[in-house]
Amino acid sequence: MDDSQPEGEAEQGAHGARRAQLVDAAVDHVAAHGIANLSLRRLGAAIGVSHRMLIHYFGSKEQLLVEIVRTSERRQREVLSRLRLEPGLSPADVSRLLWRQLTDPRLAGQERLFFEICGHALRGRPEAVPVLEGLVTDWLEPLVAAEVGAGADPALARNRARLGLATVRGLLLDLLATGDRAGVDAAMEEFLRLYYGSG
Repeated sequence: MDDSQPEGEAEQGAHGARRAQLVDAAVDHVAAHGIANLSLRRLGAAIGVSHRMLIHYFGSKEQLLVEIVRTSERRQREVLSRLRLEPGLSPADVSRLLWRQLTDPRLAGQERLFFEICGHALRGRPEAVPVLEGLVTDWLEPLVAAEVGAGADPALARNRARLGLATVRGLLLDLLATGDRAGVDAAMEEFLRLYYGSG
């Protein structure tokens, strides 16, 4: 019996698991320390691997940064899903709590990285382009579900979800560009008032 295929699959699974562990560690490091002067050597030393191993698993620094962005986005969607399950929270309350999470000053490095990598992708840099896959669509499913769960017309839920996502990202960019936390928070409150009514 030829069992080379299962061994190959097991090897591939181990490779994927180790890659995921490294991405998680990298995201934690970026969240704690930002991206200033981030090199593969420094990052590898911080998370306990050589820069050569990072290249082995990710191919290049930019490909690793893309994975950091994707993982950060996934974690934020998981936060949204958990908040939606909290009893007694209105949709506006969930939105406020998620907004506080996204604008935590400790996550500013992740947010800067998000916009930086998106800029590279939009300019067509091949290693960054994959970040555009799912950039909007991965968020629409949970956001549409939240809208429908809150009583929105299913036919309008997708449009509302897209509007909400675009507004949050725009205000995050505003915060990074201006540092005007009070102004951005006030704008978010006004958006929630318009979006949810009384909120």
